[in-house]
Amino acid sequence: MSASPQPSRLPAARTADPQPDDLAELCEQAVSLARSLRGPLRRIAVRRGEAAVEVDWHEPAGPPAGTAPAGAPAAPGAASAPALVAEDAVAVDEDADGHVVRAPLVGTFYRSPSPGAEPFVSVGDVVAVGQALGIVEAMKLMNPILSDVEGEVVELLVGDAQAVEFEQPLVRVRPGPQVPGAATPAVGVG
Repeated sequence: MSASPQPSRLPAARTADPQPDDLAELCEQAVSLARSLRGPLRRIAVRRGEAAVEVDWHEPAGPPAGTAPAGAPAAPGAASAPALVAEDAVAVDEDADGHVVRAPLVGTFYRSPSPGAEPFVSVGDVVAVGQALGIVEAMKLMNPILSDVEGEVVELLVGDAQAVEFEQPLVRVRPGPQVPGAATPAVGVG
């Protein structure tokens, strides 16, 4: 037997066309109904006449891999290191030598294709245009972060498995002499 809202909880529709006041009232009723229920809520639907409000919640995801459960002691230094990296990444010196490759989307940056695998690049590596520098996982999709310049990796600006924001600096590459579009020394003809 399924539980359904009592008819007395929802007032009868005043008109066939939903009015803004009707929709606001429905939203208030949905919130009130959600608060009155016990246990986790996955879906709620409130309908009055032609107006309806439906809300679906996804199953809450568990803690990210490698996260200690609440109350468990963290590894020494584990909590402070990612915070320092994140703050350093925000304060990137734009005038420093090199081109900054930025995150094209919000997600989690990974330096290697899988846990335990060699990183895509390390400081000192020479990269080509289109070469993978890392990946950003967003909504269970792995998005490659490709170099848009040829040159040497001079700085990794975020740590492995770190959350990144849109346009956050990820990697600094010092452009090499063969970079298309890079300034080349003028040769005088005399």
